[in-house]
Amino acid sequence: MRWGPELLGGGRARFNLWAPDREGVSLELDGGTALAMSPAGEGWFSVEADAAPGARYRFRLDADLAVPDPASRQQADGVHGWSVLTDPEEYQWQVAGWQGRPWAETVILEVHAGVLGGFAGVAATLPQLAQQGITAVQLMPVAAFAGTRNWGYDGVLPYAIAGAYGTPDELKALVDAAHELGLMVFLDVVYNHFGPDGNYLGAYAGGFFDEHAHTPWGGAVAVSRDPVRGFFIDNALMWLGEYRIDGLRFDAVHAIADNGFLDDMAREIRAALPDRHTHLVLENENNDPDRLAPGLYDAQWNDDFHNVLHVILTGESEGYYQSFADMPTERLARCLAEGFIYQGEVCGEHARGAPSGHLPAGRFVTFLQNHDQVGNRALGERLLSLADPARLRAATALQLLCPQVPLLFMGETEGSTTPFLFFTDFHDELADAVRDGRRKEFAHFAAFSDPAARAAIPDPNDPATFTRSVPEPGPDAAEWRGFYADLLALRAAYVVPGIEGARSAGTEVLGEGAITARWLLGNGCTLGLAFNLGDATVAFPEMEGRILFELGEAGAPASFAAWIAL
Repeated sequence: MRWGPELLGGGRARFNLWAPDREGVSLELDGGTALAMSPAGEGWFSVEADAAPGARYRFRLDADLAVPDPASRQQADGVHGWSVLTDPEEYQWQVAGWQGRPWAETVILEVHAGVLGGFAGVAATLPQLAQQGITAVQLMPVAAFAGTRNWGYDGVLPYAIAGAYGTPDELKALVDAAHELGLMVFLDVVYNHFGPDGNYLGAYAGGFFDEHAHTPWGGAVAVSRDPVRGFFIDNALMWLGEYRIDGLRFDAVHAIADNGFLDDMAREIRAALPDRHTHLVLENENNDPDRLAPGLYDAQWNDDFHNVLHVILTGESEGYYQSFADMPTERLARCLAEGFIYQGEVCGEHARGAPSGHLPAGRFVTFLQNHDQVGNRALGERLLSLADPARLRAATALQLLCPQVPLLFMGETEGSTTPFLFFTDFHDELADAVRDGRRKEFAHFAAFSDPAARAAIPDPNDPATFTRSVPEPGPDAAEWRGFYADLLALRAAYVVPGIEGARSAGTEVLGEGAITARWLLGNGCTLGLAFNLGDATVAFPEMEGRILFELGEAGAPASFAAWIAL
């Protein structure tokens, strides 16, 4: 059995539900009578009915509880309301024959559809992004959640579109517009937990969750069970097939804790889409190189790169930055040469990672900012508000001209200083719990040890918190746009052709915050970078071949140089 409704033609549809905890389930059509669903074995129920696209439906569990379809493609009145039957083939695609772009060409911009004005607002930004050299827009999760404001990681209906962003066809129109400009669209998906408001699965399918495991955000999903496994793999295939999404970023897979499921999902996706460039990226605190083997996942978000550079640029060492505060320059050198910094050593309280030096550089996604690293700060400050702008430019040049794959955050390429805050749209006791829990998270930080300071942390449920998170160009926006465009043009011309198979040719620490790094690119060229993010002048090495880019006086604080040799 498959999750979700199936159109049968002739104005009829089949509705399926896995409800192993229930002896009987009924289908209710809005304006019609209830239809008893027939047991179909192994906890499944099914029924055929007269229903055309646009029909509203739900499942009746008992006299007091009717629930939406957990695989609903669209909701009429939020996550507690009626599900809407849709036709996935109705949208008329304008761009034919799109096969995507190779992973080596990827430059990602992460965006939140809500603060940009929904899918239409995101689409309006695409021409400028393409002109600047961005090649992929990554949407934070768009699955339906409670209320109208959320980061997306509190989704409860993974197949449905958040109504605040638009309709299924409007998301397809966004993808169409991106492809017309040669841009890829990636989507962040959450398969490790469900949000706290609107998840009814426990009322009829307790086996969907693993009673022996928990995540920081709620009950862990039981992906070892076939119906649960199919729920998520089919969801991934829906985004990639029905919506023609080019790639998926899988949120916090370490919380799924089932590598067999992850590997099966990657293989099934690859088998289903053999003729397209389909990119699969992990967020995985385990720093697990085995998941990056050929035929599985293209890359992993490399938190190590961000964390150590954040320490160097800001001097901050509280929280998880403490594990990167000791010898940060040497740690960064290892990151540039081998990918992960932690490769089995103790990070915090536990050992983390495994050797990764055998992996090509393109298996790692680097970032200086993203939704987590900005929004999980108490006040949502961007890096431009925390670091010296000149050093930040040098660090940006490092990120964009090294052969690891760069990810940028909306507003970053325009020098934005507006915060990106944590926002939700919960109510009553849940709203109080989220607000108070958010403030307690920062009690161990020196700046928020005083209760009055914690009380000033913005309330996630205040609409003003969402409004303040809308990115606005900074006062030097034109200068920043040009800076990124120049670097991305150099990347496309000289780095991208050799990313496939690029491997380290050595790093050297020149001084505190200063490093020289070289890579043997896959096309036979040698790429060299030298930079100084420290306070003392150092001696840069002699640059061989063609000088690609320079910032500042060579070897001085906030300086950078890149060159390439045949």
